[in-house]
This record gives sequence, C-alpha cells and structure tokens, in this order.
Amino acid sequence: MNSRERVLAALTRSGVPDRVPLQFDLCRKLTDAFAEKHNIPATYTTSYFEDVTYRISANELRLAMGSDVVVVGGSLPSGYSHPVPKPGHIINEFGMLMEQGPLYMQTVEAPLAHANSVKDVENHPFPDPYAEGRFDDAQYYTDKYKKDYVIVGDLELTMFEMSWHHVGLEKFLVDMATKEDYVSALLDKVMAFSLGIARRLAEVGVDVIWFGDDFGSQNNMMISPRMWRNIFKPRFAELWQEVKAINPNIIIAHHTDGAVSPILDDLADIGLQVFNPVQPNVPGHNPQELKDKVGKRLAFWGAIDQQYLLPQGTTAEIEADVAEKIRILGKGGGYLCSPAHIVQSDVPMENLEAFIAAVQKHGVY
Repeated sequence: MNSRERVLAALTRSGVPDRVPLQFDLCRKLTDAFAEKHNIPATYTTSYFEDVTYRISANELRLAMGSDVVVVGGSLPSGYSHPVPKPGHIINEFGMLMEQGPLYMQTVEAPLAHANSVKDVENHPFPDPYAEGRFDDAQYYTDKYKKDYVIVGDLELTMFEMSWHHVGLEKFLVDMATKEDYVSALLDKVMAFSLGIARRLAEVGVDVIWFGDDFGSQNNMMISPRMWRNIFKPRFAELWQEVKAINPNIIIAHHTDGAVSPILDDLADIGLQVFNPVQPNVPGHNPQELKDKVGKRLAFWGAIDQQYLLPQGTTAEIEADVAEKIRILGKGGGYLCSPAHIVQSDVPMENLEAFIAAVQKHGVY
C-alpha cells in the first residue's frame, strides 16, 4: 500500500491496511530544527486563524520524516498582511487583537466583547472565505501530492471556538446559558464562514475535512451534553450534510479536545467518521472502552499523550505507549496514530523521532 491507500483504509474502516498510518504536526521551533537536520526548507502557510498555521505548514518536511498525510487549509488572502499595533501583537481578519503567548497566539481584545444584540453581530464585518489567494497553497499541495497521499483540509475553530473568540469565553458561555439573542446570530455567521471554507476545500479536492471545536476540559465537557445537543448538534448536522452534498466521498473528521465521550454517539449519529484527537488520560477515554463503545462507528486519530509522555517520557516509555495504543485502537483497522495536538517545543527531538519509529515498528499488521 502507498500512504494514500493506507490512510483511506484506516479512516473509512474499509479494511486492514498494511500498517497503522502516521501523522503529526510541529510547532515552529521544532519545524525549523528538523528542517535544518534534514536539510529540507521549512515552508509556512499562514492560516486565517494563526495557530492553525502549524497544521497546514511544512508538508514536505513531515512527509520526509514519515507522515502519511498532507494537511492544507485556508490562508491569508493575496496581498493581505495583519496590522501590527505594537510589537508582538496583530489584529487578525476577524478584528481580534492577538498577542503571542508562551505557546499560541491569544486573543487579548475580542471585537464583540460588548455585544448584546443581533444588530451588534450583523454590523460586525467578517472576512470573505472566498478571497483571492486564500487557497493557492492548498491547491498547490493537493495537486502535487494527491496521487500518493490523503489530503486533509483543516477547518478547525469551526463554530464554538471562533464564536467565543469574538466575544470572550466567559461571556459567551454565560450568554449561551441565558439564551441571549445575539448568540444564535453569531453562530450562524461563523457557520456561514466555515461553510464557505469547506466549499472551497472541497473544490480544491481534499479527501478529508477536519472540523474542530474544543468542547472538553481535563475532567468533563465545557458545556453540558444537553446544551451541546440543543445548540451545536443540529448545526454540525447541517454543516456536514452540506459538505456531503458537495462531495459525498469527503470524509468527515472532527477535533475536539478534552473529555467528550458523552457526545461521541451523537457525533456519529450526525455523520462523524473520524474522532480526533482522542485525548488520553481524561475521563471516558480509556482506549479499550472507546474501541468497544464507538469503534464500529468511528475511526480514531490521535491518542498519544503530549502533556507528559512526549515532553518528559523516556524513549522506552514512548515506544510502550505507542505499541499499546496500536494494539487496542488499531485492532482490525480504524486508527491513524498521532500526538493529541501540535507537538510543542518542550518535546525533545529524539522523543518525537522515537514516536515515529515506534509507529513504524509496531504498526505493521
């Protein structure tokens, strides 16, 4: 099997591939370090939401290091550059003032922080998902690699996260609970933007669209399953139906961090095919329990811990964990092995290399 055949077999649960496929993302520091080590230039595609940049960059490098997947996504439009009001800060296309934090860019001024009406949302300008140049890199890498690799189109911050970044997390959670009118208007506006991105990714020719909103914390869901079902389930159902109407063969993947096992069956009910990142060490995410509970409905993508294991574990511990995850989640197929998020600069290079080697060693069926 080539990488494309291997990943398609895993994500569609249509058979057992020759080995468990592999995927990973690297922060800028590790990207630059591995680029120097392998003498492969680091190429960056700046996402319309800055932190997703590291999902959709350095494909050449990651393929050379063993990844079976190419990830693309929407970028900044041609000729556009962020206003820089002061060093270390930008104003993005959505009007958010952002600063560089220890790991990610973080919103320090939300453009709708004082929103209290539908009119406030309607008057707030949104970027054009179809802006010229936004998908130039996505088209280039899709055309270059689709014969041999599965192309994943990244569409994280699909609805919940993009919405709360506009108003602030605490305000948005409270306003959802008190059923403020503007909440639905904002979600609809964000959803329309995301649908535009999804349409263009489908036109580019991606095989998978990787939606994403973090609904979980370390111990539970950030909102109740009932609230999720009332507010988000019908919207995701509609969004995924629209995508399947464009191309019924597109695979629906969804990234949601934290302890989200209470809604996995709901996600499968409305069309989810691939659950990512299968965050380990949180309630409800025991690998065997997940495989038994939803393994006949969902493929798994992720499950390797980067909160402790990759930054602090020994290479032997990493190999043992990878072997165990593959034994359980990969049984009978249906598993794409990867770290549970973008690998950060606290991970030693040798530990990331140990992870890659362990997947290649223990993933053979």
